[in-house]
Amino acid sequence: MKKTTIKKNTSASVRNRAEKLLKTRESKASVKNRIQAELHALVHELQVHQVELEMQNAELQVGRDRMEEVLEKYTDLFDFAPVGYFSLDEAGVILEVNLMGTTLLGVERSRLINRRLPGFIAPENQPGFLAFLKRVFAGTGKQFCEAPLVKENGSTFWAGCHGTAALTASGPRKWCRVSVSDISSVKQAEEVLRRNEALFSALVQQAPVGVYVVDDQFRLQQVNPRAAPAFSTIQPLAGRDFSEVVHRLWPKKTADEIVDRFRRTLKTGQPYYAPEFSDRRADTGVTESYEWEIQRLTLPDGRHGVVCFFSDITERKQAEATQLRVEVLAASNRKLEEEIVRRRAVEKALKNSERYQRRLHWQLRQLSHQILRAGEEERKRISRELHDQVAQTLVGLNVHLESLSREATIRPEHLRERILSMQQLVGKSVEVVHQFARNLRPTVLDDLGLVPALNAFIKEYSERTGIQIQFTPLTPGRMNELDSDSRTVLYRIAQSALINVAQHALADRVNLSIRRLRNGIQMKIKDGGVGFDVDEVLAAKRHQRLGILGMRERVEMVGGQFAVKSVPGHGTTITAKVPFGTRSKQGKTRLSTKPA
Repeated sequence: MKKTTIKKNTSASVRNRAEKLLKTRESKASVKNRIQAELHALVHELQVHQVELEMQNAELQVGRDRMEEVLEKYTDLFDFAPVGYFSLDEAGVILEVNLMGTTLLGVERSRLINRRLPGFIAPENQPGFLAFLKRVFAGTGKQFCEAPLVKENGSTFWAGCHGTAALTASGPRKWCRVSVSDISSVKQAEEVLRRNEALFSALVQQAPVGVYVVDDQFRLQQVNPRAAPAFSTIQPLAGRDFSEVVHRLWPKKTADEIVDRFRRTLKTGQPYYAPEFSDRRADTGVTESYEWEIQRLTLPDGRHGVVCFFSDITERKQAEATQLRVEVLAASNRKLEEEIVRRRAVEKALKNSERYQRRLHWQLRQLSHQILRAGEEERKRISRELHDQVAQTLVGLNVHLESLSREATIRPEHLRERILSMQQLVGKSVEVVHQFARNLRPTVLDDLGLVPALNAFIKEYSERTGIQIQFTPLTPGRMNELDSDSRTVLYRIAQSALINVAQHALADRVNLSIRRLRNGIQMKIKDGGVGFDVDEVLAAKRHQRLGILGMRERVEMVGGQFAVKSVPGHGTTITAKVPFGTRSKQGKTRLSTKPA
C-alpha cells in the first residue's frame, strides 16, 4: 500500500508551509476513500493472480502428463532398444542399463548396477576397452571399439561398442553413454570374407596360367606371378585403370577391342573365349601370341568383376613355325631323294633300254613273222579252196561247154539237160564266191548291224561244227551308239573265239552274251572245254598265240578292255568291253575309258 510523505523544506516560506498544511488537511478527508479504492484494486489483483496460478497449475499438470508420457516412451525406447545401453562412470561402473544390456550379459538389472563393465571383457582385451573409455571421457567425439564379452554363463560373443561423453547437471563430465551390440555374425562374415579372400588370392596366385582380376570400377585388383611378366613395363599395377594399362601395352585398335570385350562381359555376364591372338606390343615392339578367355565372377566382397585367364604361346608358335620349316625342308629332302631314286631308275632304265629295245625289236619281228605266216597260210587256204572248188567247177563248166558244142549238132534233144547241169555248176560257183566274201567281210554287218551278223554266223557255225551256241543278244536298237569300228571289233572277237573253240576247246556248248554297260558294251564268250594256261600260251613262241594277241590288239585299238580267264580242265571265258565313242573334227575316235 502506498503512503504519502510530506517533505519539509526548511528553506521554504511560511506560505508554502501553510498551503501544504491546508492541502494535508483537505486530503485527510479523501485518504479513506483512496484506501478503500486501493483495497478494492488489491483484491482484484489477488483474484487475477489466483486465476493465473490456477491456469499455470493446469498447464504444469498438462506438462507433467506430457513429460510422464515422454518419459514412458523414452523408458520403452531405452529398455526395448535392439542394442544394449549402458551409463558408465570413469571407472567403468555401470550406473544404468537397459533390458537388452542385461540380456546380452545374461544378468538381471539389479545385479548389474554398480558392477564394472570391463569385468565382462575377456582379460586380454580389457586394456583396449579401458583405452576406449579414456578416449570417450577425453571428449574427442564418438568412439568405437570391438571386444569379446563374456556372459555370466561363460559363453562369449563379439560386441561392438559405441561411446560418447555426457554432462551432469552440476557441470563436469563424470559419466558416458555406451551402446553395445552383438556383432558375432558380422565377425563371422568378416572371417568368412577373409578366408574367401585368402582362398581367392591363393587360387589366383597358384593358378598354372596367367590370371588377373578387374573389379566393377574397371581397376586391376590382382595379378598372379605368371601374369606379371606381361605387365612388366607398368608399375605399380594394383588399383591401376585397366583401360589405361591395355592402351599402354597394345596398339589402339587392339586395345579398344580388348577393353570392349571386358566391359561387355562385366555388363552381361557372357564369357568370351578368344582365338589365338598375335600382335606387336606397343610398349616393347615385340610380336607376342596369346590364348585367353574372360568370365564374370563375384568377388569376395560381393561385387562383380572380370577374371582373365591367358597363356603366352609365343614360344609355342615359334616352335610350330620352326617345326613347319623343318617339315618343309624334310619334304624337300624327301622329294630330292625321290628325284635321286627316280633318276637312278631312269639311268638304270636307260642302261637297260638298248637291251629292251633289242628284245622289243625281236618281239616285233616275231609278231611280224607270225602275221606274215598267218597271212601266207590264209592265202594258201584261199588258193587251195579256189583251186579245189571254184577252179574245178569252172573246169567242169568248160568241159560241159565243149561237150555241149559237140552234142548240139549230134544230139539236140539232150541240150536242155546239159544246160540245167551247167546252171547248177554256175550256182555252186556263185555260192562258193559268196562264202569267201562272207568270211572276208560279212555285208550283213554293215547292212543290218552286229546282232543280225552274229546270228547269221552262229547259225552257219553250228551247222558246220555241230557246237551249240546259246546267244543272249542285246536289243538291236540299243547297239546304235556303237560306231562301225566297234561293231567290227566285237564281230571279229566272236568269230576268232568261236573258231578257237572249234579247233582247241573240245567243247560242245558255248555261251555268248552281250549286255550294255553304263558307257559301253560288254561281250562275254564262255565255253566248257579243256581250257589252257593263259600265261604259258601268251609266253609261247608258237604262232597259235596270235589269235589271243590279235583279239587284244583289236579291242585296245578302239579304247576297250580285253580279258582272258582260263583254267585247264575248267573252260575259258573271254571278255571284251568296248566303249561308246564320237568322231572328232580330225576324224579320230574319242573314247570313254571309264570302267562300267
